Amino acid sequence: MQFIDLKSQYRLIEDDVKARIHAVLEHGQYIMGPEVEALEIALADFVGTRHCIGLSSGTDALLAAMMALEIGRGDEVITTPFTFIATGEMIALLGVRPIFVDIDPVTYNIDPAHIEEAITGRTRAIMPVSLYGQCANMDAIREIADRHRLPVIEDAAQSFGATYKGRRSCALSTIGCTSFFPSKPLGAYGDAGACFTDDDEVAKRLREIRNHGQDRRYHHPRLGLNARIDTLQAAVLLAKLPLFPNEVAARIRIGARYSDLLQDRGAVSSASGDGAVLTPFVAPGNESVFAQYTIQVDDRDRVSAALAADGIPTAVHYPVPLNDQPVFQPSLERFGTPVSARVAQRVMSLPMHPYLSDEDQVRIVDAVAEAAGLGTR
Repeated sequence: MQFIDLKSQYRLIEDDVKARIHAVLEHGQYIMGPEVEALEIALADFVGTRHCIGLSSGTDALLAAMMALEIGRGDEVITTPFTFIATGEMIALLGVRPIFVDIDPVTYNIDPAHIEEAITGRTRAIMPVSLYGQCANMDAIREIADRHRLPVIEDAAQSFGATYKGRRSCALSTIGCTSFFPSKPLGAYGDAGACFTDDDEVAKRLREIRNHGQDRRYHHPRLGLNARIDTLQAAVLLAKLPLFPNEVAARIRIGARYSDLLQDRGAVSSASGDGAVLTPFVAPGNESVFAQYTIQVDDRDRVSAALAADGIPTAVHYPVPLNDQPVFQPSLERFGTPVSARVAQRVMSLPMHPYLSDEDQVRIVDAVAEAAGLGTR
């Protein structure tokens, strides 16, 4: 059994992928070829923003977003510690101080109730992460941001395709940043990412930043990056995009079925906060794309080992909060994050992709139930 099955999808689009790659090889515009603009137009239309700017990775998208907002040394950006290193890493690489505040115990996204107390005269942005495929509480975050005249950068690396109160992830903030890493809900065949915005000036800056800060050849009004999306990756994503709405629907259905099956066996929703196995909670108004289907379990190592012995792969996203990572230890912690610390010890992700069969889901749930000591059907 595979944790993420990319081959089943490829079999459906193999001819189109090969044709699009062949077209790139024929025209030879490997950097900023016509497929890049075509992809940006299609993605902006899908998300519902005025602009999409293709970038070399989701990590570079975060960096470029902060650069476009002229965030720099001595500033602070408020974010969550319960995320992949890239979120805090890009903040720190600019000489900016990441300010980590705790997460909501139910959704695992940044808890808006802790944001306002973290704002200082040096705060320049709020960067929520839409973790595991579910958007953060963007209304509450934006309300705080508007009150303090701060931009919001959504780290939507895991939530592309998700919706929040009828609007797409990446269209909910000043800049939305996503990743097209192969294992993401919409994945390329290598590194790729994008920024989305409705702000014309911000979009102009992002396009300059991704190409060494130039607004025309050999004219550089700002410092930039070599962060352009490859034409080949744009071609692959164009082949994948027609499948994506059906894959999002499949992820929603499979995620709901996982929860139903597990709760039939005695698991409870994370909203209850009490049980040997907790299933994900999708907040009202949200649709999650379940980039990961993540449960909480007692004695995670033992449960994971039992599943591995049965041929079922699992993963932990994320075992160490960023404010406990050695690279961030020299910075004085300003706020405690007990929820992040507790959740990091209990989370475990199960196989999840749009092509997961009903039979495999039952097998996985049976194995979890047995290993975790849940009741029998």
